[in-house]
Amino acid sequence: VILLCFRRYLLTALTSCLFWNTFGLSAAMDSKPNILLFLADDLGIGDIGCYGNNTIRTPNIDRLAREGVKLTHHIAAAPLCTPSRAAFLTGRYPIRSGMASSNRYRALQWNAGSGGLPANETTFARLLQQQGYTTGLIGKWHQGVNCESFNDHCHHPLNHGFDYFYGMPFTLLNNCQENKPPELDVALQAKLWVYSQIITLAVLTLTAGKVTGLISIRWKIIACFTLVGGLFVISWYSSYGFVQYWNCILMRNHDVTEQPMRLERTASLMLKEAVSFIKRNRHGPFLLFVSFLHVHTPLFTTAKFLGKSRHGLYGDNVEEMDWMVGKILDSLDKEGLKNHTFTYFASDHGGHLEAQDGSAQLGGWNGIYKGGKGMGGWEGGIRVPGVFRWPGVLPSGTVIDEPTSLMDIYPTVVHLAGGILPQDRVIDGRNLVPLLRGRAQKSEHEFLFHYCGSYLHAVRWYQKDSGAIWKAHYVTPVFHPPGAGACYGKGICPCFGEGVTHHDPPLLFDLSRDPSEAKPLSADTEPLFDTVIRKIGRAIEEHRRTLTPVPEQLSLYNVVWKPWLQPCCGTFPFCWCDKEGDSTQV
Repeated sequence: VILLCFRRYLLTALTSCLFWNTFGLSAAMDSKPNILLFLADDLGIGDIGCYGNNTIRTPNIDRLAREGVKLTHHIAAAPLCTPSRAAFLTGRYPIRSGMASSNRYRALQWNAGSGGLPANETTFARLLQQQGYTTGLIGKWHQGVNCESFNDHCHHPLNHGFDYFYGMPFTLLNNCQENKPPELDVALQAKLWVYSQIITLAVLTLTAGKVTGLISIRWKIIACFTLVGGLFVISWYSSYGFVQYWNCILMRNHDVTEQPMRLERTASLMLKEAVSFIKRNRHGPFLLFVSFLHVHTPLFTTAKFLGKSRHGLYGDNVEEMDWMVGKILDSLDKEGLKNHTFTYFASDHGGHLEAQDGSAQLGGWNGIYKGGKGMGGWEGGIRVPGVFRWPGVLPSGTVIDEPTSLMDIYPTVVHLAGGILPQDRVIDGRNLVPLLRGRAQKSEHEFLFHYCGSYLHAVRWYQKDSGAIWKAHYVTPVFHPPGAGACYGKGICPCFGEGVTHHDPPLLFDLSRDPSEAKPLSADTEPLFDTVIRKIGRAIEEHRRTLTPVPEQLSLYNVVWKPWLQPCCGTFPFCWCDKEGDSTQV
């Protein structure tokens, strides 16, 4: 009798546990979760512990991986920040929105440029806003600000579905920190200085010749030449001479709050804003996109993290970012929101190999993968960390090796919010929820196209029946010096021209056997070579048929500095303010 009672009790207990677990999971899935997205800037996949780094401490990002799902084949849609982030926000290849460049300017150069994410593009923030979410962006934007006047804000985050914005409308640069070598358009600035010196020398020579009588020339001609030369110098120096004031600014919604930024307190301000947003919107649902300024050069790091890592200034900066991740996750715990928040961490593209200061490496490490930031096809420029956590819904400690894309976040979060994807355009991302929950075993992606600007450099084909992941390179950058693995001396590898090599037939790799892309296959070494190349060729033709012409947002006209578009907290050109004070305590 006792044994029978025990069996009944055990059966009842197990049934109850099963019911409540199922009910809890169903309730979690039926309600709209909060969504917290972390996106690092220039972080290499090999820079964090859960992806194999044992010299940089990232306990908080590692904790996300332990408590959730880690993707090992997560791919950025572009190897540079402006186009990659455009694809992330819209779920579409940047060439579809005009955010892919056909010239050497592959990212926005100025806050006062007229290019940016077009108003007719629908971001995931806009769709979540329509589903009742309060949406916020803290940190880097780099998708443009204005179109025709200094306050039309056509490209601004608030015009793209975000209810609240605090951060940098541009991106960090060496120019933002005193005593750092300039980073913006260095080669062009050097030429402009030379031309300016030639003009000055010519004016002095003509003047001296006129005074001494050695040259017969009218003073009017000298005056006109001097005026034209002066206008030339003023026209370029008024932009490049004041980059710190024009580009290195902080905004709250439409208002400039710091011009120029004080980098020593920026991290604290960003953290304070993120924690405050969570606290204000704890009754949810909310979308918070934390777009880190870390770990882009100049790697400004607060004093308490300097010298603390085993990987120099870069490691210090990564560890500070990880600490910020931990503080934001702590705020979720404090508000009791951990189990009701879908959290994601990634980088916008691979680490910047060419970022150096003498022998010191200032860019990230891309692990076993070849290449880095700016390289359209090589894996090191586009394979990034991808970590998800949603306790009680996503299985913990799971590793998924299937090909996925940053563009997949778009349909994933729209699905979680109960929204509907736009039907009037191509969405290249795929909903990851079935894969993350273990309901699907294979990625929905068959082909992924890898652009460098507007130039197609490589294509990936996931042959699901065999498990092979073929990758064909049609164009690759010419490394300098030869065999160096990067374009040292150029700052970043080009997409076209003499700086690239065209391959016919293309270089072919099977990433499932050769993830480092070390040994290209040929018809002699791979029986399927011709079949694979033909299959990928047909996929390219089909892909190109889905593209429609759109205005190029990164055209030369759109990227140049236009003073009438400059965000300014004073009366232009006297743009200076500090509205933050020292209110940086979290």
